[in-house]
Amino acid sequence: MDLTSLLYFLIIGAAAGWLASQIMKSRTYGLLGNIIVGVLGAILGGWLFDLLGVSVCGDLLVSLITALVGAVVLLWLLRMIKN
Repeated sequence: MDLTSLLYFLIIGAAAGWLASQIMKSRTYGLLGNIIVGVLGAILGGWLFDLLGVSVCGDLLVSLITALVGAVVLLWLLRMIKN
């Protein structure tokens, strides 16, 4: 992974984490927290889409949507565990 790919990965993670916290109306996690939520969401989203047989290879928008879906599911699971 080159530096540009890593930068895109972190930007997508931050955006997905922030958007997921807005969708789930949860507290904000700050930049580092959003990146962590977004990166974990990308992993979870890729796994979920693979289970459903949906191809997630594509451009930045597809990566953002995958990470966003995974981040929303992650925040939902964390909320269920907390309650």
